[in-house]
Amino acid sequence: MSRAEFVALLAMMMASVAFSIDAMLPALPQIAQDLAPDAPHRAPLILSMFLLGMGIGTFFTGPISDAFGRKRVVLVSSLVFIVGAGIAWAGQSLEIVLAGRMLQGLGAAGPRIVANAIARDRYAGRQMAQIMSVVMMIFVLVPAVAPLLGSFIIGWSGWRGIFIAYICFALIYSLWLMIRLPETLPVENRRPMRLNLMFAAVAEMTGHPVVRLSILVQMFVSAMLFLTLMLVQPIYDLVYSRSDEFPYWFFMIAIIAGSASLLNALVVVRFGMQRLVILALSAQVILSGCFTLFDLGHGAYGFYFFLFWQTAIFFQAGLTIGNLNALAMEPMGHIAGMAASVIGAISTVGAVMIASPIGTMFNGDVRLLTLSVFVLAVVSVGCMLAMRHVARREAIA
Repeated sequence: MSRAEFVALLAMMMASVAFSIDAMLPALPQIAQDLAPDAPHRAPLILSMFLLGMGIGTFFTGPISDAFGRKRVVLVSSLVFIVGAGIAWAGQSLEIVLAGRMLQGLGAAGPRIVANAIARDRYAGRQMAQIMSVVMMIFVLVPAVAPLLGSFIIGWSGWRGIFIAYICFALIYSLWLMIRLPETLPVENRRPMRLNLMFAAVAEMTGHPVVRLSILVQMFVSAMLFLTLMLVQPIYDLVYSRSDEFPYWFFMIAIIAGSASLLNALVVVRFGMQRLVILALSAQVILSGCFTLFDLGHGAYGFYFFLFWQTAIFFQAGLTIGNLNALAMEPMGHIAGMAASVIGAISTVGAVMIASPIGTMFNGDVRLLTLSVFVLAVVSVGCMLAMRHVARREAIA
């Protein structure tokens, strides 16, 4: 397999998560109408249940791939993903569709986590950084295109057609992986899976103050992002009557917000990870506070104020999540693989537990979203200031 083909395969595997979330956004009104006409506010649970399943799967997928090999874990995970998508496609009640989505999320954790491990198996140092940079450049385009693609699929085959697209997507990268990529983890390099080591890693990470605070802030930032994803389409539809325009606005915003990762790469060495996260979250406190206090979402220009706010949320995520992950990983080099799984699992599951109940309370007022983000941003800034204090105290000691 050439390097270009290798990068394309990894990008497709990692993109399965973004495609499974963002392509579903235009389908929420139809799903609410067909499966929850008396409680349309429950339709966004389609997103949160997928994220919950993915968060749970993230905790186990990395260690399992270390024990049994990369290809086997990806292929089994893809089978779980396909079965979950099939259940959701056939489901005649919202509860059955939600169960299928959770199973689908559990399966999506495999390609998401193991793709990084495969890259680490084949490349190291700057070569790996180069490979993953190209993968992430491709990956950033998927959230921008997915709602537009989803809207075309829905227009052609209804909302159930989205799940057929998911099945086809998983079959393509699974067959590609099975036929073209040899196993990257030799048997002699595999490590047995030990639950006691997993729980020991969790205890060590939660006992380290900087790591603990980094995971907490990453959970709060992810909750802001998940809550926005849950409510953004209903807001376009119910508040601004612009449901048909949603995929196009989302495409433009995702492209703009995608530049945040490039900006972060240019300035993080100069300003440092902690300072950048504090600046980005402080700006979010000001923006969301003003939006909520002055009710900027209503009036003649309310929609455009909301567009600016939505862009800021996604842009802020690009400036914070990667840095927070790096801050949490920095003291955990001796258990890096396990630490990555633990950070991803705790932050994702915790964020879903925060965002889901808030999302189901949406009643057509944009301020539910902006006020929730304001509160989460304030708490996050407080945690970051506490982290800075701890880091300074440790440096003196």
